[in-house]
Amino acid sequence: MQIHVVQEGDSVFSIAGLYDSTPNAIIEANELETPGDLVIGQALVIPIVGQFYFVQQGDSLYSIAQKFNTTAEKLAQVNGLQVGAPLSVGLRLYIPDEPPRPITANAYIEPYGGEVSDTLRASAENRAGSLTYLAPFSYEIQEDASLKAPPLDNFKEIAQQNDTALMMVVTNLAEDGFNAELGRKILSDEALQDKLLDNIIQTTKQVGFQDVHFDMEFLPPEMKENYNQFLRKAKKRLAAKGLLISTALAPKTSADQKGAWYEAHDYKTHGEIVDFVVLMTYEWGYSGGPPRAVAPIGPVTDVVDYALTEMPAEKILLGQNLYGYDWTLPYEPGGEFAKAISPQQAIQIARENNVPISYDQKEQAPYFTYMDDAGKKHEVWFEDARSIQRKFDLIKDRGLLGISYWKLGLSFPQNWVLLDGQFSIDKK
Repeated sequence: MQIHVVQEGDSVFSIAGLYDSTPNAIIEANELETPGDLVIGQALVIPIVGQFYFVQQGDSLYSIAQKFNTTAEKLAQVNGLQVGAPLSVGLRLYIPDEPPRPITANAYIEPYGGEVSDTLRASAENRAGSLTYLAPFSYEIQEDASLKAPPLDNFKEIAQQNDTALMMVVTNLAEDGFNAELGRKILSDEALQDKLLDNIIQTTKQVGFQDVHFDMEFLPPEMKENYNQFLRKAKKRLAAKGLLISTALAPKTSADQKGAWYEAHDYKTHGEIVDFVVLMTYEWGYSGGPPRAVAPIGPVTDVVDYALTEMPAEKILLGQNLYGYDWTLPYEPGGEFAKAISPQQAIQIARENNVPISYDQKEQAPYFTYMDDAGKKHEVWFEDARSIQRKFDLIKDRGLLGISYWKLGLSFPQNWVLLDGQFSIDKK
């Protein structure tokens, strides 16, 4: 796949000609609603086999080959060049694709207001083929260890039609969010744990879940070993029923990291017990905080590299957001929360306000600012083809099991084109 960043004067016709593609292919791949009105700085995916590279000052076949994990000899052969021949600046070179690497891909899907919208259902139908797991969010643990189920709509049928497994997400969510005392109660009572596992196993049989995913957050720090012991018990009982077990982990960079979200999550022990984990590598930029990239590449990489010191790469799914935020400035702690938006909505906002999209090289994320009708300044950070490609490169470079998306229902077509173009999706 090719990624092209729109420049002044570009059109879908000129871009198609540059890469031997067609306008319709570009429009369809990027779901362009206004193909005649592109935004400067907008990243487009060009659905071609392989990609093109335009020679820059100082390049050689050897340096270019290193960038694309290939050899100078191979580049010379496919482009009809001599290995040692000088390269003209601007020369277009063809870079052949690497064989697709198999990965595991999960996506959470969260119904709103107790029901599944048409948009959410369509998203599940359109994307399940690109997933190993579809994960309805969530089964909420109750005080008596019973479970409050999410609306499942026709997710089971969608999963079956796409050879996709269902993941049962179990949380300590309550009306006020992740509940520390609920977590303490369950993890301190063996009888409640046994009842909870009975209910989980019964539900997996009824619905057809293949993995049980514990997303227990904001646990009291002193519950770390209790949580570990519970997972050991759960692993034994679930494995006996032919079920996988996985957990969601807060984004830590050290074993002794302080904070209510981190201390009860033991990377090393989870890595030893469960079949795989999801690293929740997002929310550096969050709705209640100051404007920033949601998943900046530096902090994300730091979390991955710490995780790799505690567990094998083949047990790690990289968490990835499918959303961005629109902040109203000036940011004030405790003030107005940022609005969550999809990448497609972000591009639409930039277009409607006639502002270009910039790209932060350090954060590896796109952003822009604009003024609303009330004269208030906004700052928007989101994901695009370039930022998601950096995460895909990280998965490849570190040999990770795959990726986990939060969450379906937000339009980001470039992600799915790149995912399907570079990886083959394992099906359980």
